[in-house]
Amino acid sequence: MPESLLEIKDLKTYFVLDTGTIRAVDGVTLTLKRGKTLGVIGESGCGKSVTAHSILRLVPSPPGRIVGGEILLHRDHEIIDLAQLPLNGESLRHIRGNDIGMIFQEPMTSFGPLHTIGNQIMETILIHRKAATEAEAREQAVELLRQVGIPNPEQRIDAYPHEFSGGMRQRAMIAMALSCSPKLLIADEPTTSLDVTIEAQILDLLDTIQTQTGMAILLISHNLAVVSAVADEIAVMYLGKRVEFGSQENITTNPLHPYTQGLWRSIPIVDGPLAKLEPIPGAVPSPRDLPPGCVFASRCAHVMPGVCDAPQEVPDLEVEPGHFVRCYLYAEEQRQRPPAPAIVITTPADIVLPATAAAAQPWRHFGENSAQATRKPLVEVRNLQQFFPIQTGFLRRTVGYVKAVNGVSLTIHEGETVGLVGESGCGKTTLGRSILRLYEPTGGEVILHNAGRELAVLQLQHHEMRPVRANMQMIFQDPFASLNERMNVLQNVIEPLVCNDIGTPKTREEKAEKLLLQVGLRPEHLRRYPHSFSGGQRQRIGIARALAIAPKFIVADEPVFALDVSVQAQILNLMHDLQAELGLSYLFISHDMAVIRYMADRIAVMYVGKLVEYSPRDLLLRHPAHPYTEALHSAVPRLTQYNRRNRIMLEGSPPDPSNLPPGCVFQNRCRYVEARCRKEEPTLQEIAPAHFVACHRAAELTLVGIGR
Repeated sequence: MPESLLEIKDLKTYFVLDTGTIRAVDGVTLTLKRGKTLGVIGESGCGKSVTAHSILRLVPSPPGRIVGGEILLHRDHEIIDLAQLPLNGESLRHIRGNDIGMIFQEPMTSFGPLHTIGNQIMETILIHRKAATEAEAREQAVELLRQVGIPNPEQRIDAYPHEFSGGMRQRAMIAMALSCSPKLLIADEPTTSLDVTIEAQILDLLDTIQTQTGMAILLISHNLAVVSAVADEIAVMYLGKRVEFGSQENITTNPLHPYTQGLWRSIPIVDGPLAKLEPIPGAVPSPRDLPPGCVFASRCAHVMPGVCDAPQEVPDLEVEPGHFVRCYLYAEEQRQRPPAPAIVITTPADIVLPATAAAAQPWRHFGENSAQATRKPLVEVRNLQQFFPIQTGFLRRTVGYVKAVNGVSLTIHEGETVGLVGESGCGKTTLGRSILRLYEPTGGEVILHNAGRELAVLQLQHHEMRPVRANMQMIFQDPFASLNERMNVLQNVIEPLVCNDIGTPKTREEKAEKLLLQVGLRPEHLRRYPHSFSGGQRQRIGIARALAIAPKFIVADEPVFALDVSVQAQILNLMHDLQAELGLSYLFISHDMAVIRYMADRIAVMYVGKLVEYSPRDLLLRHPAHPYTEALHSAVPRLTQYNRRNRIMLEGSPPDPSNLPPGCVFQNRCRYVEARCRKEEPTLQEIAPAHFVACHRAAELTLVGIGR
């Protein structure tokens, strides 16, 4: 049996539109080996998903079609070119599911909302395994749900998609993809938007299934740490082309292409030296108007005029066995050029790339070294509660409460960033919105220190909140939903000024121009509408709007969620620079521990509405004292040699916040639980200077942190 299961040779998938032809995939060559994982990385719009959809012939036609190349599936005694099969033919239908399964990017939109999870899995089995009866299909579906870790599969098989959590829906999607035992599994962003603990479970599940069945996996992701943690080989795509290919070790420790190196420098890391991120300049050009020569030339710091922009195909060079790079820097004639100063990244000894200015810039260090005693408190949160009533019946009688925020206390100082981490549903966003009174809290206090006065924010009448709003603003999670599409950029940015009756139309526009320059946009963008901007640009507009009335405190709710790593680096650096320039304080909410490490002075860990640990950044990362914090640390994928380590798998789900158990809220998932934990609720105790933890066993446990 041949080692190769699927060979993609010079694949070209184009979208022919009235405005021009988009070359989404332009000459890609890949090989997937039996029992191995091939990771595909790159920014949005680089052709990763279109390549995957081309394999299964799922590209919408019109306007998309495969215009060239081969997709060769190696079966036991035959080779089938999938690119030549008729779209509606029986052969292609048989291959889908039987030979190749697919996990789609968003399970909520991939499942039909009107049908149960079980019926949709059974449908796949009945279509592809025609001999199976309905009873046999149901029995197999139950076994598949059990295999992917769904609790009580006999009951949950009759649940609807909206009754599953995000992680459980993704597991159910994996069960459907595996229902006919495919030889190749295509996983398109299978962990996007999932918490790190659920992400770790999904990746371990895929690894276990691959070990048991010997199937090949094509893993597509913009999360480089995830790919490096599980892939055997990695392909880097840019503007429809494969610009680098090699083993996982080669790509992560010895990246050659300037684009791959740029991706690596854009990633915040949870271990290793803390340095300023160096984003790739510019943005991915439109595939409708590809430049001549190297497609990366317009963003490359090492571009060679007359060489890189020559109207010819860039050669795909094998620099070392199995390591290919599409770059003129590694052509034989370029190796004779005199070397330039080296950048801080490993490259072959005979090919040295010049340094960039950002790589040499110093980066400030926070955490336990920062002088907290010299900073004055800006916002104090005392025993804050946010309970949402559960109402039933015609008269809407209250029968209980969802305790989304349950007695949280913390202090944010002037010029400080407090990072807030935890799984989805633990109350992070609710806490941020309650502090700003976007939700009316049930109880507790929020004190704003302003001009020597202490303002009790929760005691103010609504008309008294206007001056407070000028000091407390929010950057929302979704840049596509937080801007009014019917208002241009100018109207969106000056809206807080209009609402607070600040300035004249002329001064407001002048202010908007300055704000756009401050966040890295141009004044001519003021008359454009949000739909004409990328996600990163829209987030910059959201930041400009938050800064319009010169606040002192900003709640940043997942501000870089789902952005490409280079755009993420731009936004994080921008927020750092604005903090240094304007003296801002942030409550920075994220589920990404690497991002939190990069941004935060102190870190607060939240679980089911409560703070379970709270300390300076470096202390919490190196010496966690709560078992939940330790589990979060272990679940974070890393780019280091320790990326394939044992993870602490959290079994089950967080308890229902409307029906909390007695004792510790983490007891049902804690591997150190004892009888006392099930009876007595722990309170936050200071176990070391500025290090607070809510755990009965904190003094006796020695937990594993990052970098240990």
